[in-house]
Amino acid sequence: MHGKPESYKTIAKKAQASFVEKKSEFIGNIAPCTTESEAISFIEEIRKQHRKATHNCYAYILRENNIGRHSDDGEPSGTAGAPMFEVLKKEGLTDVCCVVTRYFGGVLLGAGGLVRAYSNGVAAAVGASRIKEMKSAAKLIIEVEYSLYGKLGAIFSEFDARIEKEEFAAGVEIILFVEEEKAESLKEKVVDACFGRVVIKELGRIEFDFGKTYS
Repeated sequence: MHGKPESYKTIAKKAQASFVEKKSEFIGNIAPCTTESEAISFIEEIRKQHRKATHNCYAYILRENNIGRHSDDGEPSGTAGAPMFEVLKKEGLTDVCCVVTRYFGGVLLGAGGLVRAYSNGVAAAVGASRIKEMKSAAKLIIEVEYSLYGKLGAIFSEFDARIEKEEFAAGVEIILFVEEEKAESLKEKVVDACFGRVVIKELGRIEFDFGKTYS
């Protein structure tokens, strides 16, 4: 990848959720993946786990070559893969693959019922994982004396900066992440609040998960 990393949303980890709709069991499995081969491997893994299932429908969206694919896997056309794909798109997710498995229970759901069930399968799987909001971020180290430390909390909150570590020795050393486009403004505000008695160093730029809560 070249240039500035893009902001994007994906999921944090593999997850599973299941429910029963008119005697049919639906099992949603979701996984983060960055390449088409990873997505295909995940689909095959779920198919092997559920060889006896009636259907294993899937949808995936990748940043790699802007790929998006889906399959109804034998369900009536447009009732499974496409609605699943739309749920991922509506959530704004990428680098993600979801497989919804159906064990037929003997009661027909009709086209509308299938669309709802497969859409719910994806939504439930997404809900069982956690959405990551990946943004280009600056990693900063801020060194300040104790008497000025109390001025910084409100500034960090204002800029949605995420503290990774604080060390208290002769002074206070804070390592934090802030969105790339906010970094310069945050630095200026910290310098002003500390009357210039602060050292700020930039440790680099990375893609950082701003969806995660840090204590």
